[in-house]
Amino acid sequence: MSMPYYVSPEQVMKDRADYARKGIARGRALVGAIYADGIAIVAENPSNTLRKVSEIYDRIAFGGVGRYNEFDQLRVAGVRAADLKGYQYSRHDVDARSLANNYAQILGQIFTHEMKPMEIEILVAEVGRTGMPEQLFHILYDGTVMDEKRFSVLGGDADAITGRMNSTWTAGASLKATLSTVTAALGGPDRSLKAEDLEVALLTRLNGRRCFQRLTDEQVALLLRAEPAAESTATDELGSESGRPTESGSPTGSGDTSESSGATEAAEPTTSSGPVEPAGDEHSDSPPISEADPI
Repeated sequence: MSMPYYVSPEQVMKDRADYARKGIARGRALVGAIYADGIAIVAENPSNTLRKVSEIYDRIAFGGVGRYNEFDQLRVAGVRAADLKGYQYSRHDVDARSLANNYAQILGQIFTHEMKPMEIEILVAEVGRTGMPEQLFHILYDGTVMDEKRFSVLGGDADAITGRMNSTWTAGASLKATLSTVTAALGGPDRSLKAEDLEVALLTRLNGRRCFQRLTDEQVALLLRAEPAAESTATDELGSESGRPTESGSPTGSGDTSESSGATEAAEPTTSSGPVEPAGDEHSDSPPISEADPI
């Protein structure tokens, strides 16, 4: 009589964790960092259509690394949950902490009961209202939630990037300084990332009620090459291109509804059916990426 096949629960959990970590490590990293006016989320992403950073609600953004088709399911679920709660109660009742807890329960349930865990890590960020701190929640593949105070690194070579961020990050830095720090940390000593290699989005208090703003390649390049003395000029140009008020409160630009305008995000409405991801500017040299590949 043959003996039944048996594997200890500890070994099963270890194998699932190793499998998920290997899949996530093959993707490119994402960093969410707090700066003077909000939160900057920067991802190394060669694709111009498969977005790793998106808007969830008025003051909340979502970032994911790993398999696109898996973390995009959670993004859509988060948009629907936030819309429903805001409709039933109040927009002020929608917060990143409760959304992160929901994501943690989903990922923990899948990791424990399903044969294959999700090969993803996600970031839920919320910019604080006046006088309130920013919040960064890093949720792992097994449902573990980490509340970050300065910055959060997901995917890729996270340990090395975290070490570089610890040595260069400065509290209360400007957007230009923070973006330069994060870009240098993502690239490391052997690479120099360009604006075309990055996906950059902001949660900033300067945008009014809807704080999310996606930056174009031109805006990112302007910030990366701007000199400190010309930083205010770069900020004014960003406000002008997005059609939003600058820090002085005076509106600039024509107020169009392009992708860089987080105040309207016409291509990504916050509705009960989930946002439609906007297609970015196409680059002929961008490699094709499958939705099932880690990004």
